[in-house]
Amino acid sequence: MTGFLAQAPEQLTRAELLADDPWWLILLKAVVILLIGPILTIFLIVWERKAVGRMQNRPGPNRVGPGGYLQSLADAIKLPFKEQIIPDTADRKVYFLAPVIAVVPSLIALAAIPFGPEVSIFGQRTVLQLVDLPVGVLVILACSSVGVYGIVLAGWSSGSPYPLLGGLRSAAQVISYEIAMGLSIVAVVLYAQSLSTGDIVQAQSSGWYFYLLLPSFVIYLISMVGETNRAPFDLPEAESELVGGFHTEYSSMKFAMFFLAEYVNMVIVSAFCTTLFLGGWMFPFVGLDSPLNKGWLPIIWFAIKLFALLFGFIWLRGTLPRFRYDQFMKLGWKVLVPANLVWIVIVSAIRALRHQNGGLSTSQIVIGVVIVAVVAIAVALLVPDRRPPEDDRVPITGGGYPLPPLDLKVPQVPDRNAAKRKGRRRVKAAGEPAQVGSSDGNV
Repeated sequence: MTGFLAQAPEQLTRAELLADDPWWLILLKAVVILLIGPILTIFLIVWERKAVGRMQNRPGPNRVGPGGYLQSLADAIKLPFKEQIIPDTADRKVYFLAPVIAVVPSLIALAAIPFGPEVSIFGQRTVLQLVDLPVGVLVILACSSVGVYGIVLAGWSSGSPYPLLGGLRSAAQVISYEIAMGLSIVAVVLYAQSLSTGDIVQAQSSGWYFYLLLPSFVIYLISMVGETNRAPFDLPEAESELVGGFHTEYSSMKFAMFFLAEYVNMVIVSAFCTTLFLGGWMFPFVGLDSPLNKGWLPIIWFAIKLFALLFGFIWLRGTLPRFRYDQFMKLGWKVLVPANLVWIVIVSAIRALRHQNGGLSTSQIVIGVVIVAVVAIAVALLVPDRRPPEDDRVPITGGGYPLPPLDLKVPQVPDRNAAKRKGRRRVKAAGEPAQVGSSDGNV
């Protein structure tokens, strides 16, 4: 009986271990999680400038500190001392509240991310996670979504046309890419049979979801770039066309808060992607009982995956141009959402076939999917191309393009000086005194 009681603590779940944390340990975890975002932001700013500079064959920051690595600290010191300018037409309450709405949810979302397995901190058994909620996936999605409303409110409250356009674009971005991101997680939840982030990581012990659910992984990668307003989807900012977009009228610390929110959101979506598709803190090709997945080592594996995804953001920014607005909306609504819906139906059908009595094996399902794909490709190739219209003549007006007609006659420019001279003669004639006398000139 004594041996059984000694083994009982080893069987506690992640949620039970977290519920047993003392107050000082909860406070320590909360402080560390709140510091992860700002610290990584300081690092990412220098890393991005140096990496993009190397990609574009130009020097990055190289003046402040050794090798320019203190450039972020210089920016953090400079911004609070810059002049704060508030437009007269701004809604001051919403204007001040918008940066807070953008930053606070992004700092909270990391609380549900599992950074590692069970460890011992000052003799207290716990897991490297602040909270393990049954709906942790939905909490992270909600936090990453609410932050975008700070951008919408910032654009509306500035009282200027360019920030308003940036806010409207951000609202369209929320509607388009939040749906695609949410649908890409459905397949993961179906496979893991849980909305808990800790359970999703443990469910990948037999195989990571980035290759088991490859379409969901690709759609999530595209959606997380649009979610964070990063190039090539940085339409709410669009410096070349909207001056700066939603933060045009912001300066000093309020601008710095938007800057912080952008980079913290990058960390959140990258950590979430690591948790959902890349096995979280697990080392590849080994089981949960491996020494590589014990103790503090898994934090290293998690960080490597996280920085690989963050480098993808930087790579895209340095290589791809910005999308047009119509291309952006077409990709979201006509490509990502329909592909997601079709993929969810396929995943549901596969799971139904595998769980029914006498279900098909994995190899049989893969062979069936390949056959269906080959048939679909063959049908697509056999379908005749659309015939061009018989009357392919272009009208003389350009066929809808703003071209002038060929018989257009340019009117002559009126002589504006002639009208002025005529007006002067009238004034002069009106000002001459009338002459009274006979027709021969005698008075």
